[in-house]
Amino acid sequence: MSKTTVIGGFHAVLAALEDSHDKPFEILLADTRQDERSVRVKALAQQHGVRVRVLPRSDLDLKAPDGLRHQGVLAYVPEKTLDGEDLLYAPAEPHRLLLALDNVQDPHNLGACLRTAEAVGVSAVIVPRDRSAALGAAAHKAAAGAAERVPLVAVTNLARTLARLKELGYWITGLAGEAGETLYDVDLTGATVLVMGAEAEGMRRLTRESCDRLVRIPMEGKTESLNVSVAAAVCLYEAYRQRHRPARKK
Repeated sequence: MSKTTVIGGFHAVLAALEDSHDKPFEILLADTRQDERSVRVKALAQQHGVRVRVLPRSDLDLKAPDGLRHQGVLAYVPEKTLDGEDLLYAPAEPHRLLLALDNVQDPHNLGACLRTAEAVGVSAVIVPRDRSAALGAAAHKAAAGAAERVPLVAVTNLARTLARLKELGYWITGLAGEAGETLYDVDLTGATVLVMGAEAEGMRRLTRESCDRLVRIPMEGKTESLNVSVAAAVCLYEAYRQRHRPARKK
């Protein structure tokens, strides 16, 4: 039987019903919810043959993982982290963008990175299997539905994966505070993998050595570093800006 994850919140549950290939096994809805979003949850669940149980809100409070603000809806869904390295290894398309997260073990940061990745059209997010936050309830909630739309691929060896992607034509760009070049000095318009490390430790040595280049986000204040999800948003939107800027008139 597939492993299950409990997710909560209407963004995450509706995305699981609307966009996910693997639908929820079951949905729990608080009996106090009679609004438009709860009606939509029931309709989509009926459409896809997903069981809905209406329970007292106190029952959902007991079943929700610690710290999850469920908004009166929970869903049991298949665990979403993929073991699908083959998804990555098609020949690089000219403008394909991937995000790799090394050593990011806070589920809220993972979810926030997935949310931004989906917003800018990232094809997949790559994490090491043994040094990453799990895609559980907290990550799903922070992703606000994006976890159902962006593949999260767990790989055995991140450095080896980056080396193989490099052979396929990707340019591997890592973020490091001590880098000489800034994010705004480099071309991010081609097939690119952006690599981010955890806020405290950064990228591991082998991951860093797998990068073609290192860049930094320029900072004027006394803050030494940005939260990884904030840094990922800055980098991903710079890549997006470069890819969507109007062509210069000749």
